[in-house]
This record gives sequence, C-alpha cells and structure tokens, in this order.
Amino acid sequence: MKRTIILNNDQIAHIIKRIAYQIIEVNSSEKQIVLAGINGNGFLFAKKIQATLKTISSIDAVLCEVKIDKQNPLEKITTSITTDKYQNKSLVLVDDVLNSGTTLIYAIKHFLEVPLKKFKTAVLVNRNHKKYPVKADFKGISLSTTTESNITVEFKGKKIIAYLD
Repeated sequence: MKRTIILNNDQIAHIIKRIAYQIIEVNSSEKQIVLAGINGNGFLFAKKIQATLKTISSIDAVLCEVKIDKQNPLEKITTSITTDKYQNKSLVLVDDVLNSGTTLIYAIKHFLEVPLKKFKTAVLVNRNHKKYPVKADFKGISLSTTTESNITVEFKGKKIIAYLD
C-alpha cells in the first residue's frame, strides 16, 4: 500500500495556528469557548488548537472530549464535561478528517439538545465526499479524492502527519 504525505508536521502546525486565529476572530467578544474534540484524533487535534490558543489569546479554551462510537453513531454520545459547562457558550466541534459527515452530524445533533451561544466546526482535512449536509467552518485543507481513498492522520508524540492511502 502506497502512502503519500499530504500534510507534514510543519504544514499542520501552520494550519493549527491559522485555525486558532480564525476561532479568535469569530469569538473575539467571548471570555471562554469550548473546544469539543471527537474521541481519538479529533480530541488530539482539539488539544493542539487549545495549546495554540493559550499562547496567542486570553480566551479561556475549555477542552471537552466527545465520546462517540464511529461505527454506531446512533449509540449514546457522552462528553467529558457536563452540559452546564457548555450551555450558552460558544462551542467548536473538532475532528481530524471530515469524510462522509456521519460522525460530525451525529455529534452536532448531540449538542443541539443544549442551548449554545455559537456553534462552529473545525477539521484538519475536508474530503468533499459528504453524505450529510454538514460543513467545516474552519478547515486545514480540502481534498477531492476517490471514495476508495483513505486519509489517515497520525499523532506520533509531538509530530502529526496526514497521509493519503
């Protein structure tokens, strides 16, 4: 299986910084926002964004892990923080790759059960093969690939690399 690097660690670091600035711009009047990372790589990506936000802004970025079974998204979705911690707050739902949109749309549905001030989405890679009408408000890169192609994001210590398989 041939792997092609589509984003190297330096490019991803630049994307994280750009997304962090976009989040600040959209939430300039907020004192606190919630970064809700989808379990696995989405949560790791959210942690990287949070770390960058801490260095460039005084906005308090609260980290939340969204626990969703990606093979069975209709199963109960839970979060690492209670709903009162994100109710009436600005929230950014974060994942590494937006493929069909299934995971993102079910995670969005979960957060729609609580009143939010603002709701945005952020992804590292947007695949343009959506099954659902969901979009990424903040995205690192958009790729039109074949449906048989797979994008893998690997977090190895401090390094992150995105591959096209």
